[in-house]
Order: sequence, then C-alpha cells, then structure tokens
Amino acid sequence: MDIDELIELVKQHGKSIYGFCYKLTGNKENTDDLYQETFLKAVELRLKMDASRNPKAFLISIAIRLHKNHRRKLAWRQRIAPTAELDEEANKSGSFASEATPEDAVLSLELRTMIQDAAHLLDDKLKLPLYMYYTADMTVEEIASALRIPPGTVKSRLHKARKTMRKVLEVDSP
Repeated sequence: MDIDELIELVKQHGKSIYGFCYKLTGNKENTDDLYQETFLKAVELRLKMDASRNPKAFLISIAIRLHKNHRRKLAWRQRIAPTAELDEEANKSGSFASEATPEDAVLSLELRTMIQDAAHLLDDKLKLPLYMYYTADMTVEEIASALRIPPGTVKSRLHKARKTMRKVLEVDSP
C-alpha cells in the first residue's frame, strides 16, 4: 500500500477511527495523541497492509494495541513512582440544536452520560467490542479480525456487555 492509498483510508475511515479513539481515551488530548500515533504506525506498517482485507479493522487494531501499550506503561510508571491523579473535566461535548426544548437537551445529556458511565465500568474484553461495534460501526467479522478472536466470541462479548449495561442502567434509573 502506498502513501496515496493510506491518505484515502484516512479520508474514508478517519472520522470513525477518531470516534473510536475518543471512546478508548475519554478526553480530547489523549484522543488526538492516539489518533496521530495510529496513523503514524499505519505509515510504518503500510507495506504489510492490504487494502482488500479490511483496512479499517487493521487501523482499529493498531489503535487498540497502542492504547493498551500506553496504559501498560502508565501502570508501570505508577508502580515505580505513584502520583496523585488529576481530576479531569467531565465530557461536555455535542450541540443540542436538534432537541426541541432545553429540558430535552438536559435529559439527552444525562442519558448519554449514564450510558457512557455504564460502558466505562465494563472490562476491556467487553468494552472494546462494544465500542468497535457502536462507535466505529464495525461488523462482528471485522471486530473478530481486528481483535484476533472468533466471531462467536465477539457476539457473546457484545451480548454480555449489553446485559451488564442493562443491569447497571436499571439499578441507576428510578
């Protein structure tokens, strides 16, 4: 794969890859870093990439590996020299131009926050397929390819993730 084909991949899948990176990291600064690192790594690995074999899944798998490596390094650093965690500002993104009333906008934001919090509680084995399916719009087969697991395992993890989130959301709701 040459650079021009890689540029075309960025145009085609860049937005969904960015959204996926955001779901993994949870904030804009780390998302920007992960997104950039993903495509830098893709440039390095472009000769191994085959445009006919689902390049989006290949890019997602690069992002996942980079994210895991970063978390592993961070955990190692925390064990060596613990630092106090900084509180990050809550996710306050999105415009509400489509909502009819301010009350609808508040309810929509509250519901979105509840769903994100429930997803955040999931283990990575459940969270990654869930984000890949709903955020990156990947099929079960694409997720299986990216995570190097059987499609049946992806389906069972999606089912378990939905079931777990449903339980959490039912407990939280009045």
